[in-house]
Amino acid sequence: MNNIVVRKLIKDSGLHYWQIAEKLGMADTTFSKKLRHELTDELKTAISEIVKDLVIEKADVCSKTER
Repeated sequence: MNNIVVRKLIKDSGLHYWQIAEKLGMADTTFSKKLRHELTDELKTAISEIVKDLVIEKADVCSKTER
């Protein structure tokens, strides 16, 4: 399977592929198809940054709703 690290990162973060795809400016189906082949290092880095940002956003939303 290609992009195991990327797939695990997204899964462990609790995010969905469509959320990453939206930030990359592509359809979720396109993103899923891209994962079938090894991604470039640049795209892997971009995805990692997007995941970090979305996890922070998710934490901020959760903390605001708990108040």
